[in-house]
Amino acid sequence: CNNITLKLPGTRPGRASNGAFMRFRGLLLAAVLLSGMASAAHAMEGVVASIKPVHSLVATVMGNTGRPALIVEGAGSPHTYALKPSQARMLSGAKLVFWIGPGLEAFLEKPLETLSGGARVVALDDVDGLVRLGLREGGTFEAHDHGHGEDGDHDAQAAASEDHGHGHEPFDTHLWLDPRNAVAMGHAIAQALAQADPANAETYFANAAALEVRLRSLEAEISEALAPVRDKPFVVFHDAYHYFENRFALAATGSVTVSPEVRPGAERVAHIHERLASLQETCVFAEPQFEPKILSAITEGTDVRAGTLDPLGAGLPAGPDLYPTLLRDMAREFRHCLGG
Repeated sequence: CNNITLKLPGTRPGRASNGAFMRFRGLLLAAVLLSGMASAAHAMEGVVASIKPVHSLVATVMGNTGRPALIVEGAGSPHTYALKPSQARMLSGAKLVFWIGPGLEAFLEKPLETLSGGARVVALDDVDGLVRLGLREGGTFEAHDHGHGEDGDHDAQAAASEDHGHGHEPFDTHLWLDPRNAVAMGHAIAQALAQADPANAETYFANAAALEVRLRSLEAEISEALAPVRDKPFVVFHDAYHYFENRFALAATGSVTVSPEVRPGAERVAHIHERLASLQETCVFAEPQFEPKILSAITEGTDVRAGTLDPLGAGLPAGPDLYPTLLRDMAREFRHCLGG
């Protein structure tokens, strides 16, 4: 507006025209402010997400329509988390709650039944189009045929395991670590948001479509980066990476513990130590949420390298960028440790 020369009929440039210009600019600014207030009034509120990766996907699909709230903040883990009073109040006023499901965030199961009131609760472990992989037992995993194609994903295994969890056998709930599952979740998130907020439905569906394009590109990027270290053996702290391994043809041979909150016994430690000693050029991966001293006992006297994997984005700021950054960071850590 400052660069506009405004000339009104019947006036000369000068004080009169300047006064008219100032009134015009005031009306224009008022219109802009009112427009902004109207947009804010139609912003989507009352959306809650359980863990950082879910929050990142929800924030991406919501875009500029609003900001979802996050329950498991910082370096918290859904395996050991305790709900805070402020978060209980957050749930009591929620309209939409997104979580993976009771198999992962068990601490939320009862609060969602009693606190969420009229909120719609969306369990992302139950949406269409997911690849669901079965649970692996024991400290060492049975050898399996990767059977992957050029892009590195185990299509045969994935296809055989689709749609588990609808009243069938148990499955691994770390679903988000397969980017194709994140795509399916993104579309389900858009559908739920559109039903709750029809005025912004077009935005949600467009954002979910854009997310799919970005994640397909990210999958190709990571597949290429990890190609040199496929089938190199490694051990993880707990079995959280099955989906990432399956998608990118990585070769985990075991986990230190089945459940991260349960300390492994001496027999299990000895078994894994023996397994590591028999493998060549391998890695063992810890997690930032759990720093067990037991890892030093497992790797003692071996040439095993150590790395750290962060399946929840504990060290990353929450928001739309967290999910792709999380996958890139994991790929970089696998490449660095397994590549020596």
